[in-house]
Amino acid sequence: MKYWGFEHSFKFPVVKLLDYRDKLAALEASKNPFAIVVMAHLKEIETRKEIDNRLFWKLILVKALYKKGFSKRDILLLYKFIDCLVTLPEDISVKFHEEIIKYEEETKMPYITTAERIGLEKGLHQGIQKGIQQGLLKAIEIGLKLKFGIEGLKLYSEIKKIQDVDLLETITEAIETAEHVSDIRELMDVSVNGSSVKR
Repeated sequence: MKYWGFEHSFKFPVVKLLDYRDKLAALEASKNPFAIVVMAHLKEIETRKEIDNRLFWKLILVKALYKKGFSKRDILLLYKFIDCLVTLPEDISVKFHEEIIKYEEETKMPYITTAERIGLEKGLHQGIQKGIQQGLLKAIEIGLKLKFGIEGLKLYSEIKKIQDVDLLETITEAIETAEHVSDIRELMDVSVNGSSVKR
């Protein structure tokens, strides 16, 4: 920076993380939190096309947070960093969380509370599905009442027990073209016999 003939310069040391690929043993032995950050970055690059190896290293990295004696706060912050950086497919991610839950139980240090996190994610998904289900049921009730009157409402008493969102969507669409309540009932019977619909 230059102002009125005066000059002030800054020099920063440059570190290339890829240069640490051959220093993995030193990183693993270090208790510096930044060593975990560097390892996570290297393993994220190295395992992009190797899901099993990626799972292995993600488990190693997270378990190391406990073994190095970091504080609870540091463990939580570093865990979030690793979890966001070293991503896994949904099915493998479930396996990863199960392994961490087991490890937390063994070490008696449930800092990460992955069990609660999984429960929250499942609860959110279930909540969304429940909302869709209720919306479809309301549309079906109105459609059956307007088109078939009492007979339609009688059938609705059975339909409201259905939990399969796909079937409810099919019924909603079918009401428009159905000529009689029996057309809807036939559709329900075919769906129940053709798949395991919860009623």
